[in-house]
Amino acid sequence: MKPWIILLVAGLLETGWAVGLKYTDAFTRFWPSVGTGVALVASMVLLAIAVRELPIGTAYPVWVGIGAVGAAAYGMLFLSEPVSSSRIFFLALLLVAIVGLKLTSVTS
Repeated sequence: MKPWIILLVAGLLETGWAVGLKYTDAFTRFWPSVGTGVALVASMVLLAIAVRELPIGTAYPVWVGIGAVGAAAYGMLFLSEPVSSSRIFFLALLLVAIVGLKLTSVTS
């Protein structure tokens, strides 16, 4: 279970750096850029730790999926990005895929 928790935190940090890009103003704002960089490095390091025990073909899509769902949700909730039933539906499909990959994965 531990590699899955590490992967979850890595995915949440991926959401953080993806959203952080919005606030860096193309890396011209110092503190948002530092925070985004720290989140990016921490996310990658935790992903690398998780794939010691998880298959890369499972861990990477789960990591990307968590980041994608998190960034899209943040955009809709806090950045006035469009909210539609179709967007919610496809984000839900991503969540189903993430859970499905977790349920069908074998930890080495």
